[in-house]
Amino acid sequence: MATLIKPPATQPRRRTLGPQVPLEGDAGLYTQAWFPICMSSDIGSGEVKGYPFLGGRVIAFRGADGVAQVTSAYCTHLGADLSLGRVVGNQVQCPYHQWEFDRTGSCRKTGAGDPAPARANLFAFPTREKHGLIWAFNGEVPHYDLPEWPFPEADLIVQTQEFPVPMNVDPWVICAQTPDIQHLLLLHKFEVMPGGIGREIEWTDHSMFYQIDGMWGGRRMNVRGGIIGTSIFFQTGTLDGRWFGFLGAFGLPAPQQSRLFSVFAGERTDDEAEVRAFLDECHRFETAIAMEDSAIALTIHFKVGSLTRADAPLARYLDMVRRWPRAHPSAEFID
Repeated sequence: MATLIKPPATQPRRRTLGPQVPLEGDAGLYTQAWFPICMSSDIGSGEVKGYPFLGGRVIAFRGADGVAQVTSAYCTHLGADLSLGRVVGNQVQCPYHQWEFDRTGSCRKTGAGDPAPARANLFAFPTREKHGLIWAFNGEVPHYDLPEWPFPEADLIVQTQEFPVPMNVDPWVICAQTPDIQHLLLLHKFEVMPGGIGREIEWTDHSMFYQIDGMWGGRRMNVRGGIIGTSIFFQTGTLDGRWFGFLGAFGLPAPQQSRLFSVFAGERTDDEAEVRAFLDECHRFETAIAMEDSAIALTIHFKVGSLTRADAPLARYLDMVRRWPRAHPSAEFID
C-alpha cells in the first residue's frame, strides 16, 4: 500500500502589528487636549449655540461683556437643551424653567424664585478664544497652552475658515501626517532645498517641530512646522520669501470624527486687500498639498504596523500620543 505523504505544516499568515494608539473614546476616555468648538464669528454677543463634542453635546455662549464660554448643554434641572435658551447678562438661561447658569457652570437663579440648588452645576470647560476660534480643553486644568504667532496680533491680519466636510478619523490621526516625514518626500514629492526637511526635530512633552525647506508646485516653502497636542498643526515661515502663518485645528465632535478649521496669518500693511489676497493664495497652496492626502485620509483604517528606521519621528509621535493623559470628566454632564 502506498504511503500518503503529507505536505509540511505551514503557519497561518498573520498581519504584523506594533503597539496601537488608543482611539478617542476607547474605554470612554479622550485625550486631554485643546479642541476647537466653533469659530468666534459663530457666536455673537448675547448668543448661545449648541455643538457636538466628545460624543455628547455642549453649548458656547457669549455674555454681554463679550467673553465666550463652553459648558455642558443640558440643564441640571430636567435636562433641557440650553442652546434653545438665551443669554441674560453674562449668564445662560434655560428655556424650560428659566434657571440661569454663570460661566463657572454654577446655577445662580431659578425661574420659580426658589434658591438655586448648591450642586446644580453645569460642566464648565476651560475655554479660550484665540486665532478666531473658541476652544475647550478636555479636563479641569489645561497642562499646555495654545500657540502664539511670532508677531503681536495687532500687527497681523488673520483669516479663519471652517472646512465644510468633516473627516471620519480622530484628530491625532490627521496630526500624525506631520511627523510622517517620508510621506512629504514620497507622496507630495517635495524637492528638498538647502534648509532640509526634518533634519533636526524639537520635542517637548506635548509638541514636535522641524524645518521644511522645499519646493512644491513651483514655489518655495521654508517653514517651521509641527504638532501641538493631539489636535493642532502649527506652521510659520515663508512662501517664496514672504512670511505667513498657518494653523490647522481639529475639533472632536465624537469618536473617530474630526471637524476641521484653518487659520492663516499675514503681516499687516497699508494695503489690507493685498494682504488678504496673499492669505487666500496661501490657503489655496496649503489646500492643494492637503488634497493629495484626501483620498487616503478618507479611506484609511489606521493601525500601527511594521515601522522601519525611516519612520523614527512618526514612531516617537505615536508613542507620545499613546502615553497622552486621557480622561472624560464631563461625561455625565454632556451625554
